[in-house]
Amino acid sequence: MHFSFGEYKTSIHIRKGIPLIENITGDFGNTILIADENTAHIAAQVSNGRDIHRCILRSGEENKNWQSVESILRAANQAGLGRDCIFIGVGGGVTCDLTGFAASIYKRGCRLVFISTTLLGMVDASIGGKTGFDLTGIKNLAGSFYPAETVYIPLNALSTLPQIEWKSGMAELIKTAILCGDDFLELLFPLAANFDDAPSLLKYDTFRNCIERAVNYKDSVVTEDLYDFGKRMLLNLGHTFGHALESAAGLGRITHGEAVAWGIVRSCELGIALGYTPQARAKKISKLISSFGYECSCPHPLALDAQAILHAIKSDKKKKLGKYSFIVPDESSARIVEIDTDDTKTLVDILAGGITL
Repeated sequence: MHFSFGEYKTSIHIRKGIPLIENITGDFGNTILIADENTAHIAAQVSNGRDIHRCILRSGEENKNWQSVESILRAANQAGLGRDCIFIGVGGGVTCDLTGFAASIYKRGCRLVFISTTLLGMVDASIGGKTGFDLTGIKNLAGSFYPAETVYIPLNALSTLPQIEWKSGMAELIKTAILCGDDFLELLFPLAANFDDAPSLLKYDTFRNCIERAVNYKDSVVTEDLYDFGKRMLLNLGHTFGHALESAAGLGRITHGEAVAWGIVRSCELGIALGYTPQARAKKISKLISSFGYECSCPHPLALDAQAILHAIKSDKKKKLGKYSFIVPDESSARIVEIDTDDTKTLVDILAGGITL
């Protein structure tokens, strides 16, 4: 698949196996592989016995910070790499975000390739060019738009993925299905029945079709709106509430996907309160999220209280001109709604558990 994102062009390859370095680039000496402790062994597979420069980061959301970005930049500079070098990010959402940001600023921009090894990375983080890192306890406070020139999606990499990572990624697949429509949502209900043994999903054609459909949908949105001024904002469904939960609970205590799933349920409640989300559709979405085993209750067991999450929402980067932006499901997809920053009663009621489906 080939897509154009403004001035950027991206090729996406959904395949079974891990690509080898000779299939990615012929200039081995002008390449650096970036992975974390969990994907270092996959980076070794990619190297295929070649002496390739590498940078191995500490894993986890708590290490999605400037120090990790600096580690990548230092490693590339110490390797003597020029502006024409290739940064190859091997891993999930955190690694892709860090590698992408580092590539966007190294000598004012170098080439970028992703080998996405998690479900979250495959259906969301590796596609569309959003990069960044957490700063001052705020999720993705710093970042850039810098699409990779090539993205590899090796499905076999999911076979050894821990259940918690499957759970994180499935939330983004659910989010995309909500945006695409109820026919996509219906495809996910049978998958929930086998989710206790998530790697078993790899044997179902439906699962691969869902990934392909999610990739195509995100690519179509980003093609239309790379810099997130319009339609791309819909991809933030569940994220304003979810990012606030991550920040309030302490970054790294809950996975991004689990927070987004919780945030989608809150978005349904907000949509009902504002008159945009039909009760029946909200209940269907909530039922699907619950069937995958996500925590849906409010207040969340890891959250401090409604005011702590509201405080985190106030720091959300999508706030502008005195209004909070939220995405809520509607009859067939979702829509953008805005709430005045001085009118938070509905938000507090939702976050305190006062509004339920």
